[in-house]
Amino acid sequence: MITRRTFLDGLAATAATAAVASTAKSYAQIVGANDRVNFAVAGLNSRAYAHLAGIKANMKNARITHVCDVDKVILNRFAERAKTAMGETPKTDQDFRNALASRDVDAISIATPDHWHTPMAIYALKAGKHVYVEKPCSHNPAEGALLVEAQKKYGKHVQMGTQRRSSPVYIDVVKKIQDGSIVGRAYHGKAWYSNNRKSMGIGKVIPVPATLNWDLWQGPVPRSDYKDNIHPYNWHWLRRYGTGEALNNGTHEVDVCRWILGVTYPNRVTAAGGRYNYKDDWQFYDTFNTSFDYGDKMISWDSNSCSGIRQYNRDRGVVIEGTEGSVLIDEGGYIVFDRHGKQTADVREGKASDSADLTGADSMTNLHFANFIAAVQHGEQLHQPIASGNISVTILQLSNIAWFVNRELHLDASNGHINNDAEAMKYWGRTYEKGWEPKI
Repeated sequence: MITRRTFLDGLAATAATAAVASTAKSYAQIVGANDRVNFAVAGLNSRAYAHLAGIKANMKNARITHVCDVDKVILNRFAERAKTAMGETPKTDQDFRNALASRDVDAISIATPDHWHTPMAIYALKAGKHVYVEKPCSHNPAEGALLVEAQKKYGKHVQMGTQRRSSPVYIDVVKKIQDGSIVGRAYHGKAWYSNNRKSMGIGKVIPVPATLNWDLWQGPVPRSDYKDNIHPYNWHWLRRYGTGEALNNGTHEVDVCRWILGVTYPNRVTAAGGRYNYKDDWQFYDTFNTSFDYGDKMISWDSNSCSGIRQYNRDRGVVIEGTEGSVLIDEGGYIVFDRHGKQTADVREGKASDSADLTGADSMTNLHFANFIAAVQHGEQLHQPIASGNISVTILQLSNIAWFVNRELHLDASNGHINNDAEAMKYWGRTYEKGWEPKI
């Protein structure tokens, strides 16, 4: 039996090696302010505070020179926090394009609503900037493919914000699973998410707040009236702007499953669920199950957005099943079981996952930014380059499409395209406001 001590010793050795390498690298990277990576941060309501913390944790090698948001209240509040955290006052602008025009900016970190992720990233690449973009990297599969193509064309680094890819805990357990030392041949990744979200209500058309540039907030999306229940958060549940809980939270754990199993696009996608808890403007499901069939492997994800029931005593997490055992994984560590369900190891590095959206500081994001900054400065390999991150996003967007059309999708596993289903393929892209179509 593999003992807990064996696992802890292995993890400690891995951490020690990483620490030595990190220390050596840190001495090499102590440079002057003019050699640091200058960031513009765009979309400042919630997740941007984790970006702020990630840049602050790496401030020997990074600065924030510009902050951008279409809402002046949110913009000014974040600017004050950035000034306190970084020790210098960033330039503020409601229009991110002005920041991209600045020669001072090397990279942009994007934490806007989903409908802006790909268009803004492409604007940045065209302007010669590197990009850190939150998940999902796109609003629809066509955009994701376009962003991958744009990155190749312009040659700048694009990292997607699935920060578990930079976590020592995840890196450690992924290596052990893939070398067959703890579960044999892994074949099933089961992931889940639970929360207790409230109703978004029925929105009323009201005048646009004087502090908000509603036209720029909508950007590439066809124009509609401003309602009182959209901004700043509930856009997640409207199909014209958001992508639902599958992309809002499922991306993280589904990406871990795909990473561990070493798979890309599946052969089949199934999805079922509905909006059961409330009658409101919410256009996605609050209860959802989706699965991805790879022939000899599979991934599944369950979501309960409006029910507090947990699985494995956790709000979110991953179980990997293999021929010789299973492993339960979350941000805090992992627990290994043999084929009979007997626990054989418990590696804890922190607290278990909770359902809160990741809006504050966390060590994984700090490390993910460190990796991105090192890529920009020294060419270090990205932990989640956009070509990889986009696959995880696309397969969950396909889950949404399967739900929209209420049937199983059969895919071309080489590129994720839907086979022999013209109606489903209509959801591959979207309609844009004239003049705002993303182009490379």
